[in-house]
Amino acid sequence: MSVLVPRLRRAAAVTVACAAGATLFATGTAQAHGKGHAPAPRTTVAPLATGLYQSAYSERNHVLWATTAVGRPPVTQSALLKVDPVTLAVRATYEAPVTDTATGARQAVYGVAVDDEHNTVWTTNTRDNSVSAYSQRTGKLLATVGDVAHSREIVVDEAHDTVWASGNGAGTLVGIDTKTFKEKKRVTVEGAGPAGLAVNERTGALYATDLSNDRIIEVDRGSSRPRFIPVGQGPISVSLSKDGRTAYTANQTGGDVSVVDLRKGVVTKSVPTGEGPLSVATDTRTGNVLVANRTAATVSVVNPRQGKVVDSVAVNANPNHVEIKGGYAFVVDKSGAADGKDTLTRIRLGR
Repeated sequence: MSVLVPRLRRAAAVTVACAAGATLFATGTAQAHGKGHAPAPRTTVAPLATGLYQSAYSERNHVLWATTAVGRPPVTQSALLKVDPVTLAVRATYEAPVTDTATGARQAVYGVAVDDEHNTVWTTNTRDNSVSAYSQRTGKLLATVGDVAHSREIVVDEAHDTVWASGNGAGTLVGIDTKTFKEKKRVTVEGAGPAGLAVNERTGALYATDLSNDRIIEVDRGSSRPRFIPVGQGPISVSLSKDGRTAYTANQTGGDVSVVDLRKGVVTKSVPTGEGPLSVATDTRTGNVLVANRTAATVSVVNPRQGKVVDSVAVNANPNHVEIKGGYAFVVDKSGAADGKDTLTRIRLGR
């Protein structure tokens, strides 16, 4: 088991602390575990930086990586943040490389995924139609791979030495070798708008939400012929159950989550979660599914077996992404706080 759990449990007893010059705000209540013990806070919030987009946890290094990008082209502020998941302090900031010296434009980073096997962190550079690999140890840019039109999300299949990126602008799913940084597979679906990604590392099967056609695109390893599974309206994010037999899609337009039987290729349940679901993640300890509802500013905890929301946690405005690790969820937002910094919320999950 990851050392994340005991470390974070100790940190959860702190109600107000200071990290990297920013105040941590602990909110919410929980039952005490014995006499004389103060209840641990449910959520802890820290301002990080302006323009937060996504995050990814590295078990190898016990850090949370987060991407930031500010404004429209030319984007002159963009960076990878290396965040301590216990204190929520920013350990290091690695600015994205400058691509145009005349304007100061940077290769803005948005999506993010970790490859602990090779100690790298991958980003999608959406406005630059590319993806990049950085060293987790030094933050150095190792490689950039182009021709991924409007690259949105990225996911790592460590078992098969592959990183997958969704090219939302051209209906493409691009597989890249994580050792050589060379493209190894490309699947194009005409008229599709691939967005969120999930991979079954046991089988190598890739699952992408098709935002343009309300479906999942499934690509089996060793095949370039996709399978299509209809889901709810506006699917933008996808995650898998621990056994890989069920998919969950956050449907931005429909305001719900689709529970999908992948063997049968059908939606078995549709669970309303709130306005603007944008990101979904599976808690493999409990089987519950967490959904960041951007418009509603909440995180819903869904029991997919019961087909209902069993808990809801209020977060700052415009939650953009949720990541789960070791009994905790990490939610980055685009709240546009008065101090100019968006925030990271850590939520302690039940069992």
